[in-house]
Amino acid sequence: MSGIRGKNTKPEIQIRKMLHAAGFRFRLHRKDLPGKPDIVLPRYKVAIFVHGCFWHGHDNCHLFRLPKSRTEFWEAKISGNIARDKLKQEQLLSEGWRVLLVRECALKGKMALDTAVLSNDIKQFVCSPKQLFREISGKPRTPNI
Repeated sequence: MSGIRGKNTKPEIQIRKMLHAAGFRFRLHRKDLPGKPDIVLPRYKVAIFVHGCFWHGHDNCHLFRLPKSRTEFWEAKISGNIARDKLKQEQLLSEGWRVLLVRECALKGKMALDTAVLSNDIKQFVCSPKQLFREISGKPRTPNI
């Protein structure tokens, strides 16, 4: 697991490029904020987390599948990540920050959102001070009828 990158992942870089192209300026991995958000827009008081669907246990996602070996270890690891994520998001909200959570499936795979749609969703959240929390994930699956 030491080879797994925690910073500067491809999905994170994609989000940064979208924000920069839209004219937003940001800081990365601020250590003084709970959870060290991946991207911080201090002017808008917005913290953005870019979560991998596997590591953060995204249910009903095509990118998440619990490994068949050492299942107990992985269940404990992923549920610990989920609990920690929730705690850090609540701490940020209580400190007056707004939190945007972008899931990996919104950026890649068969459920990925169109880049323009994703960029627009992010811009809308950043510019609307009334919304405190938002999660952006891939397109919902449509049932086969």
